[in-house]
Amino acid sequence: MSLLFVGDLMQHQAQIDAARRADGSYDYSHCFSLVKDDIGRADLAIGNLEVTLGGKPYRGYPQFSAPDEYLYAIHDAGFDILATANNHSLDRHRRGIERTLALTDSLDIHTVGTYRDSLDRQRRYPLIIEKNGIRIAILSATYGTNGITSTPPNIVNSLNRDELAADIRQAHSLHPDAIIAFVHWGNEYQQQPNAEQRNLAQWLISQGVDHVIGGHPHVVQPIELVPSPEHPTHHAIVYSLGNYVSNMSIPHGDVGLTVTLTLEKIAGTTRLKDIKHNLVWTERAALSQSGNFRIIPSDTIPTDFTPEARHRMSRAISMEKDFLNKNNKFILKK
Repeated sequence: MSLLFVGDLMQHQAQIDAARRADGSYDYSHCFSLVKDDIGRADLAIGNLEVTLGGKPYRGYPQFSAPDEYLYAIHDAGFDILATANNHSLDRHRRGIERTLALTDSLDIHTVGTYRDSLDRQRRYPLIIEKNGIRIAILSATYGTNGITSTPPNIVNSLNRDELAADIRQAHSLHPDAIIAFVHWGNEYQQQPNAEQRNLAQWLISQGVDHVIGGHPHVVQPIELVPSPEHPTHHAIVYSLGNYVSNMSIPHGDVGLTVTLTLEKIAGTTRLKDIKHNLVWTERAALSQSGNFRIIPSDTIPTDFTPEARHRMSRAISMEKDFLNKNNKFILKK
């Protein structure tokens, strides 16, 4: 089973404005046009939905509500699962959570991390997916929600260790071949994971989580592989995937990390067979001939690139590759 993880799927006001058409509808077809094939090749594609679909008025930062067409484009691009537990989960309060879940359900996109109520959470969490004879459990939680209190009966999963331990036990009771935690943590705009991230990652693995995928800092952080003391496999820790698409112009904020984990099951034992990563760059509307936002893989040079866009992407990708080459820590034994 191959699992593709991408970072924050954001919608700042400039992105909303660029997608708006004269008839009042929104068109995001440009956004995923160059990554759709990569997404489709994975058995499961998973991203962090860093917006609500709370309806009009559509707004960007600081309290996001994206047009419904944005979710339709995410679906058409091939995403199977969206993590919804992040610091913007409650931007539109109860309407935001419940309307987001209604729309994702209508498109058969699995979500993990936010729930209408306790019964909804009991029914849907941990998220269990079985494909190619491999059964995985996915957990998701966030450090906080920007100080906005959840409106009962809605639930946003929290990085509370007592709750996490209970959820991991529940996941094990469902007999998965692997447990993956997609967590929202860390310090924004910092390229190195902080002590709490490192500590929590090790704790999650000690509790039985196989792989940890992180987001929130809006910049890429390193990848580590930790050998398992009990099984012939490794635990992957991806501290931050960064932004998959956004309007951020901060240093390193226009580059995102995509990570593909390949799991292999032989004679009842599941191991991490391979891990691959690639970088993507967001072409913002101001640099684009079409006036749209577009996600561009690091190995792709569009024919309609402007000289300025080509220069900025080349410089950004080069810096990020150097950073990862110096800071990633893994040797995967075949």
